[in-house]
Amino acid sequence: MTSHRWERGYKLNRTEKTELIQELREGFSKAKAIVFTDYRGMTVADLSDLRRLLREGKFEYRVVKNTLAKIAAEGTAVAAAKDAFRGPVGIAISYDDPVLAVKKILEYSKKNDKLKVGIGFIEGTVCDPQDLRAVADLPPKNVLLATIAASFQSPLSQFGRLLTATLSRFAYALDALKNKKGGQ
Repeated sequence: MTSHRWERGYKLNRTEKTELIQELREGFSKAKAIVFTDYRGMTVADLSDLRRLLREGKFEYRVVKNTLAKIAAEGTAVAAAKDAFRGPVGIAISYDDPVLAVKKILEYSKKNDKLKVGIGFIEGTVCDPQDLRAVADLPPKNVLLATIAASFQSPLSQFGRLLTATLSRFAYALDALKNKKGGQ
């Protein structure tokens, strides 16, 4: 999904349109996160910087014709956002870490106020821009998983220490009782 010949302004033949629609539909179906943006006022250099930033995180940024994107959205969760395909729309797609993708887009929109963040999809759920900002505040997936694992481990290790302490106290009590009886 990196061919620039499919971007706005390029005339596609029927076969190319069909290929693009299929490619987008597959992307919409497999994506962990999709963010719609309005890129009006951005220069080609700005869009190149955005693409480079997203490529570093293994994300894509596509600018496609709205009619083709609407057709591609049919049968996917993105169909719920057909109204988002108005005016110039850029589509950021992540197949891996949805939180990181949203963070990167919002990070870039802070540096370049011409990029406006619209709605998005995270794991198939529609998110408005406020929801996307809340998601961007979350730590990355691997940090969340480590935190959850640590929280599961903590009670178990506390239980283990408590059990060991209880057994030790019991052993000391038995030893004290034995010594007391032995001394009488």
